[in-house]
Amino acid sequence: MFFQKIHHIAVNASNYQKTKDFYVDILGFSIIRENIRAEKNDIKLDLKLGLYELEIFISDVFPKRPSYPEALGLRHLAFKVDDVEAVCAYLSNHGVLCEPIRIDDFTEEKMTFFFDPDGLPLEIHE
Repeated sequence: MFFQKIHHIAVNASNYQKTKDFYVDILGFSIIRENIRAEKNDIKLDLKLGLYELEIFISDVFPKRPSYPEALGLRHLAFKVDDVEAVCAYLSNHGVLCEPIRIDDFTEEKMTFFFDPDGLPLEIHE
């Protein structure tokens, strides 16, 4: 097979400081590099969490994300955690609201969603 693993996931965002604070300071991603791309009117922020990279393009020209019904494309990012309740408490202490915790119909494990500063759904799953 040609494909070995996922190299990175890319998302668009609208506010540099809010996005950086959220993903780096609250979620714990480390910064690989930041590039201001004046010709594209954006900032490219490359982050890493464990083995995975998140590529964030930040610009004030992107259209708003549709909510419901959900649009085609990336649906959400999911993070594996040991304790959903503890993560929800941590996020709440940092001003990030979580949806009510529920049990996944298929895995029978606890999970819930929260949202980044632009409304991108993020999941935590035991």
